[in-house]
Amino acid sequence: MKRDGACKSLWQSTADDYVSGENKVDQQTFDVIIAGGGITGLTTGLLLQKAGKSVLIAEAKSIGFGTTGGTTAHLNTMMDTPYATMEKNFGENNTQTVAKSIQAALRLIRETVEGYNIDCSYQQSMAYLYSKDEKQSKELETVYSGSEKYKVDVAYVNDIPAPFPYNKVIRFGGQARFHPLRYLAGLAKAFEEAGGVLLEDCRVTAVDELENEYDITSGMGRFKCTHFIYATHIPPGVNLLHFRCAPYRSYALAIKLKNENDYPDAMIYDMDDPYHYYRTQEIDGQKYLIAGGEDHKTGHEENTQACFRKLEAYVRNYYDIDKVTHRWSSQYFEPVDGLPYIGHLPGHTGNMYVATGFGGNGMIYSAVAAMELTQLITTGKSEFEEVFNPNRIKPVAGFANFVKEAADVTGKLIKKVLPAEKLTELTDLAPGEARVVKYEDQRLAIYKDEKGRVYALNSACTHIKCDVSWNNAEKTWDCPCHGSRFSYTGEVLTAPARKEMQVVGIAETVGQK
Repeated sequence: MKRDGACKSLWQSTADDYVSGENKVDQQTFDVIIAGGGITGLTTGLLLQKAGKSVLIAEAKSIGFGTTGGTTAHLNTMMDTPYATMEKNFGENNTQTVAKSIQAALRLIRETVEGYNIDCSYQQSMAYLYSKDEKQSKELETVYSGSEKYKVDVAYVNDIPAPFPYNKVIRFGGQARFHPLRYLAGLAKAFEEAGGVLLEDCRVTAVDELENEYDITSGMGRFKCTHFIYATHIPPGVNLLHFRCAPYRSYALAIKLKNENDYPDAMIYDMDDPYHYYRTQEIDGQKYLIAGGEDHKTGHEENTQACFRKLEAYVRNYYDIDKVTHRWSSQYFEPVDGLPYIGHLPGHTGNMYVATGFGGNGMIYSAVAAMELTQLITTGKSEFEEVFNPNRIKPVAGFANFVKEAADVTGKLIKKVLPAEKLTELTDLAPGEARVVKYEDQRLAIYKDEKGRVYALNSACTHIKCDVSWNNAEKTWDCPCHGSRFSYTGEVLTAPARKEMQVVGIAETVGQK
């Protein structure tokens, strides 16, 4: 399974490519069309298909291409936003609803694995959160008291199954872990067997709102539907939610340890900022320690390769490493108020939906989203809709005009062909390096591949014109404003951008004989 970057994840390396049963369409009209074939889109599609709806899932690349293929796959009741913080921001009743939705999501995943006999190494587990000093211990007490209040299985314990120094520890029961791409393949198979239509390499390029339906333009033609869902991690185009969700990247390592007894039979988290997290996954008889952390805002780290080195150095302080087998990073969107946005897409008619802002709890909130969206579409209401309502944040004055003016911009170049001999900055690039440079008042994103071939792009992200930054680990251009990501050839990899970056022709290739 392909991913949205140069680094190969453990999951990608140990999952077969999913082959769709038909990959063709015998109809043009559906009850529901879902853009996005990740865990949110496929879970939602399966539930809706089982509920009697006709569903088409349109995936721009291949299933699991985006964040699902890069997750570390923790299934938690311990959330990034503590229950005490939820209560402060949303009140007791809404926090109780969130806690209920999380438990329901865990049940849904377990029942899906069991009901469809999905071979994804699903295993229930304990999780440990530990403090290192008195300040963190006070925060830990807040996490504990909030979790206990909302009937989460939590207790203080005296030890952790790992060699980390600690001050205090709490343990959460009822957690789980699995192989996310093998689970995703099982979802896809169940969805198609239930009569759903899955189209890969089928990017949705336009959604026109008609009186009682939507006219969908895609890479495989035009379709119509009554309900439309963006399950694309963040909706494309320009929307209020892009200014309420901050994009972050997180880094992960899959590690073989020298001592078989050192693999922790649990999920473990520290309270640093950014925090580190660990777990074991057994795949085809082989155990791996998965370590994650070193998170930062997308496009705000000059040397992303260094994030892997920092993470590895940190792990080596505590574990005897045989080898690091995989290194990869992934993107998530952090909501401004701590809870995801699931429901009606702001600024659009009532039958257009979105699921975004999952933070670091994407595996759980994807299932929450699937349940809520299915309820909204089949019954018109959901027990979870109020607390996760994307319209809980109202647009400021003038925002509609901003959207109209900013949507899908493309910068204008002075010249169609760039004379390479005048770009002296290019001569400083070593193979594999990239840089944003200025030429005749035009900012250009330049990359030189390992063979010396140069790729030049207009550096403006096609979302709202922010300058992109180079990600030297994944070999992508990442937008620091709202998280759009592009290949070095300018191809869109991650929304909210819809259009490819503008390619600049080069009259003479620098560094290539």
